[in-house]
Amino acid sequence: MSSGVNKVILVGNLGRDPEIQSFDGVKKASFSLATSESYKDKNNQKVVQTEWHNIVMWRGLAEVAEKYLHRGDTIYLEGKIKTRVYEENGNKRYFTDIIADSMTMLSGKRDDEKHVSNEQPGTSEQSGTTEEESGLPF
Repeated sequence: MSSGVNKVILVGNLGRDPEIQSFDGVKKASFSLATSESYKDKNNQKVVQTEWHNIVMWRGLAEVAEKYLHRGDTIYLEGKIKTRVYEENGNKRYFTDIIADSMTMLSGKRDDEKHVSNEQPGTSEQSGTTEEESGLPF
């Protein structure tokens, strides 16, 4: 029996600057991310639909968010969906967050600052091929 897959990939724009909190020295960044898609309605008019996502980043990603991310920036992120529930005045309230595992800044940053993940150093896969060996300019 499979345990399932919980994987989210989003490309969008920050709706606000990250809010930074610290818990016993562990940083947390939270912000909203807008993703949009468009289509033509029956009158051939363009309709844009925007979804707002609650994003949470921890540790190293939170530090990068604090330093480099601002309202309006475009980012690519991968993560997982996490639903929180709490009771307020006898009513259950549900909140859905995206917990980011990795992020790439797509606007306004230097190339060496763009891709970050929560992986420990030395755990990411490396091909062992240099730029000169591959012949690729990127």
